[in-house]
Parts: sequence; C-alpha cells; structure tokens
Amino acid sequence: MARTQAGLPGADLLTAGLADLARRRETAAALLVAIGAPRLRAQGIALPPPEALPSEPERRLYRHLAALHGDDAHGRYNALIRRLVSCERSLEATRGRVQSG
Repeated sequence: MARTQAGLPGADLLTAGLADLARRRETAAALLVAIGAPRLRAQGIALPPPEALPSEPERRLYRHLAALHGDDAHGRYNALIRRLVSCERSLEATRGRVQSG
C-alpha cells in the first residue's frame, strides 16, 4: 500500500479487502474495497486495475450479505457502506493535512 491507514475508521476492512482482492477472494471486505476503488485510488491506495476488480460489486456485496444474514442484509450493507465512506473521508482529510502542513 502506498499509504498507511492504521487508526482510521474502517482501516481493518480496507486492509482485509485489499488482501482478499490480491488473493482473488470474493469477501464482503473485498467487495467493499471494489465499491470504493475510485475514491481510494485518488487517495493513493494501490489497487488492482479496474478490469481486475469484481463487476457489480454493490449487487455482489448485497447478495453475499443476504446469503449470510438473510433479512439483516440491508442493515449490514448500509453499515458497511457507512464505514467505507468514513474511511474515505478520513483518508481525504489526512491527505489535506499532509499537503497543507
């Protein structure tokens, strides 16, 4: 990874997702990273090329969660998306502090 994310909200999911993508494993974390790929790339996170990422990661994540959690899938999906957005915003804020400092 080009940047460290330790201590940021959602860093655990980001780290796990990047490792799973590298191993070509379709996990909730990998799909979440695929969803956030454009913003994560913009923050210097090294990701596989777009063509190597799963297609339709939003649908795949929801199906994955539905298979594991049934009726709880919707809430879990939204919670994961909130964690992703929080991580992305933290990365952006960190980058802004580094550039202005």
